[in-house]
Amino acid sequence: MAKWEYATAPILVHATKQILDTWGEDGWELVQVVPGMNPENLVAYFKREKPE
Repeated sequence: MAKWEYATAPILVHATKQILDTWGEDGWELVQVVPGMNPENLVAYFKREKPE
């Protein structure tokens, strides 16, 4: 059975692609994006499989 680890990160609207690409290069899969504390910020939830 796979084991997962999770992370959250703030995402700035003007730099979304660069931030998501960086997390993706590290093996993280984007699960969900939700609104942050103000309209210019989002919060991203990521997961990746834990190494055995």
